[in-house]
Amino acid sequence: MYRGSMVALVTPMKADGSLDWDALHKLIDWHLEQGTHAIVAVGTTGESATLNMVEHLEVISKVVDQVNGRVPVIAGTGANSTSEALELTQGAKQAKADACLLVTPYYNKPSQEGLYQHYCYLAREVAIPQFLYNVPGRTAVDMLPETVARLATVENIVGIKDATASMERLQQMQALTDDSFIFLSGDDATSVDFMALGGHGEISVTANVVPAQTAKICELALAGNVEQARELDRPLAPLHEALFLEANPVPVKWAMARMGFLDGALRLPLTPLNAVYHAQLEAAMLSAGAI
Repeated sequence: MYRGSMVALVTPMKADGSLDWDALHKLIDWHLEQGTHAIVAVGTTGESATLNMVEHLEVISKVVDQVNGRVPVIAGTGANSTSEALELTQGAKQAKADACLLVTPYYNKPSQEGLYQHYCYLAREVAIPQFLYNVPGRTAVDMLPETVARLATVENIVGIKDATASMERLQQMQALTDDSFIFLSGDDATSVDFMALGGHGEISVTANVVPAQTAKICELALAGNVEQARELDRPLAPLHEALFLEANPVPVKWAMARMGFLDGALRLPLTPLNAVYHAQLEAAMLSAGAI
C-alpha cells in the first residue's frame, strides 16, 4: 500500500494568504491522472509550520474527501509539542486519512529517549498507521538507527521517511528491523539508490513538478530495473537540486506557479524565490520536461 512515488503536496495559497481550495482541487486531480501513488498532505512542503490547527485539519479532510480512496493519503501531523502532534493525529484519523507522517520534534532537540517516548505515546493514543520522519538538516535532531529499531516494534508505527540521504543509514536501519517495516526516501536526488537497496518508495518534492516521471522512476526501481530508473532520473537531476536553491517549499511553489497551477504565494516568514535563481530553476524544469 505504501510504495512508489508519494508527492509531498504543496498547499496553494492566494496573495492575501488565504488557502486556495480551487487550486488544491486541480492539483489533486492532476496527480491522480499522472499516476502518483500516494499523496502526503500538509507536510513540510505543505507549509505545515504556518497553517493553524483548523486550516491544517481542513486541508487533510479536503484531500481525503477528493482522493476518495483511489490512492493512500498520508497526513503530516508532526509537531515539536507532543500534545499538538496528538491533536493533529487524532484529527487526521477522524478525517479518515490512511496514515500519518510525524516529523521528529524540531528546535527542542530531545534526547533519543525523548524521541522514543514521544512516538510511543502518539502510537498508543491514536490507532492509525504512523510513519516516523527523520530530517536532521531541518530539525536539529537526528533519530538514530537504534531508536528507529526500538520504535519499529511498537504497534501502529509502520515505517520511516528518512531524509538523511545516507545509504549507510538505510542499511543500518534495515539490519535492525524486520521485513515488514517500510522505508521511504525523503531525498529525491538519492531515491533510486535508496530503492535499489530495498527501500519501498519516496516522499517526493520533485513529484509536484513532474509526477508522471517520478512515478515511473519508482515503478522501474521497485521492479528491479534500476538502470532504467537511473536513465529516466538523470534529466531530473538539475531539478532535484534547483528545488532546494532556497528553503523548501519556496522553489517548488515558484515552479508550480510557472506551470500555471497556482500563484506561488507563501506565508511569512517565507518569501518568494529570489530572482537570481529564476533562470536556473526554469532551465532545470526544461531539462525535466516540465515546461
